[in-house]
Amino acid sequence: MKILLTGKNGQVGWELARALAPLGQVIAFDRAGLDLAVPGQIVSVIRSVRPDVLVNAAAYTAVDRAQSEPDTAQAINAAAVAIMAQEAKRVRALLIHYSTDYVFDGTQEAPYVEEDPPNPINAYGRSKLAGEQAICGIDGPHLILRTSWVYATRGKNFFLTILRLLKEGEELRVVSDQIGAPTSAGALAQMTAELLRRHGADALGEHRGIYHATAAGSTSWYGFATEIARLERLDSPARIAPIASSEYPTPAQRPKNSRLSNEKLLRGFGIVLPKWEACLETCHTTLRARGAREAGASHAQ
Repeated sequence: MKILLTGKNGQVGWELARALAPLGQVIAFDRAGLDLAVPGQIVSVIRSVRPDVLVNAAAYTAVDRAQSEPDTAQAINAAAVAIMAQEAKRVRALLIHYSTDYVFDGTQEAPYVEEDPPNPINAYGRSKLAGEQAICGIDGPHLILRTSWVYATRGKNFFLTILRLLKEGEELRVVSDQIGAPTSAGALAQMTAELLRRHGADALGEHRGIYHATAAGSTSWYGFATEIARLERLDSPARIAPIASSEYPTPAQRPKNSRLSNEKLLRGFGIVLPKWEACLETCHTTLRARGAREAGASHAQ
């Protein structure tokens, strides 16, 4: 199996490069090698590689900045994705693309299912929805995997920010009225690899469509932060105060309910992601082990 991976240095892309490696030849690009803002590069790379599977882990993910850069977000998350979908269909490749809970407005009480009507309330969500619609309209073999609250041991994310602030002894005020499923990039990458390993590109293409793929369970950003503190074994929860979204205004409005139902993924492919607490513990353990190795290496020099 020949796999073309975009965004190899991003949170999800870095994990995918490792998770997909046992499945075949992975040809991975970062932004320097494949800039999604340059349509001709997308066409050239896909026609040159002619992959069996195109995994798009590249995206414009700066949610707040997208409010002032909506055209840039649309170019990367929608226009570039449309070109990918067209070229993947041309070479008969399965396109695996990641989307977001932010395509919904968060006003519903229950977890969202794939058939619920999207209604994004920020520019980032609108750009990601446009990307989904382009893929579905072109209708080549595709899987759109909607996930939520992604974090990793690398990059800029809530997990690493909270760890840093806890170690600095900051008193934290964290939003408690937005609910979702923190999903580690590692778990998402392993799930993607498992889909391909179990079912193969052709069978997945026959089940084309949108699937929700988040860690099991749900919590608030406040609950996420207090669990991070617990894993750090710091007496920190008392220094983490729950606040309302209105007390922490951001350029982009966020959905209050970001919970996604994963039932369709389970029914269709027999796959479920671990609970969010287990994903977080694995990520935390990995980060600590890396820190210990780096500390040992520095002492050895």
